[in-house]
Amino acid sequence: MPGIIADPVTVETKAGIIEYSLTGSNGPVVMVVHGGLGGYDQARVMAARWINENNFRILCPSRPGYLGTPLESGRSMEEQADLFASLLDHLGIEKVVVVSASAGGPPGYVFAMRHPERVSAMIAIDCVSGYYDLPEKVGPVAEALFLNSFGQKLTSMMEKISPASFLKQLFVTEAYYTKEQMKTHIDFAINTPSALEFVDAFMNTMYPYKPRKAGTDNDMAIYRTYTRLPLSGIQCPTLIIHGTHDADVKFYDGVYAYESIEGAERHWIEFGSHVGFWVSPGSAAAQKHAAAFLERHAG
Repeated sequence: MPGIIADPVTVETKAGIIEYSLTGSNGPVVMVVHGGLGGYDQARVMAARWINENNFRILCPSRPGYLGTPLESGRSMEEQADLFASLLDHLGIEKVVVVSASAGGPPGYVFAMRHPERVSAMIAIDCVSGYYDLPEKVGPVAEALFLNSFGQKLTSMMEKISPASFLKQLFVTEAYYTKEQMKTHIDFAINTPSALEFVDAFMNTMYPYKPRKAGTDNDMAIYRTYTRLPLSGIQCPTLIIHGTHDADVKFYDGVYAYESIEGAERHWIEFGSHVGFWVSPGSAAAQKHAAAFLERHAG
């Protein structure tokens, strides 16, 4: 993304080795927890534009099994939560606002429950809150395009040659859309420079696949064993954001989190896909809501 910088650093903490980027020099820290196929770079893209970087520092760790953080640093979500806490100790950071998305939901939620004194607030964007498996709409074509390096190269070429075809394949996997809804969202993305900028950058943060595979496989193995996370243990101010038409992490994951966390706020993105917070006609309103919540509760 133009103007967005992330310089990764790898350190050894008491809980293990972890890679992270920390940008900004002033204000409270927002720790962004990335999803599957990601890393510190994906977290940085997720935070771009809607978080005021003049007022906040942005901490983006790579979770275990992703990029420069070895899987041995924390296979379970409890171990990942403790690794985050050790990273904060290493950096001398007392508290953070946690922003989690997608498969970053469980480690973010567990961190808030396991280390409540380190969390001033939490924003969960289309987050997993219980059992998760690959969505039923991920067929052989989607797996070939997104879950190996060769397919990702083809996807990158498709995105540049025919953005509409690429967006259609993306929404086929990530949303429950009628033909009319599909057209509305493709037209929006093609005619909204910020949306196309996000899609291009986001896809780049899933490539190459190999150094992200161990973490992705570990997430899937763990999330298939879940029923529902005991989210009633979260005590910090929490905002749950979810797209109503998310075909990846289902809308009920957001509803369950909102109903389980006492005092939680919610923002449903009408007709929102799994990436509706960034790529939908409702994205501007959702980001404005999240930014206002962040300003109120950052501490």
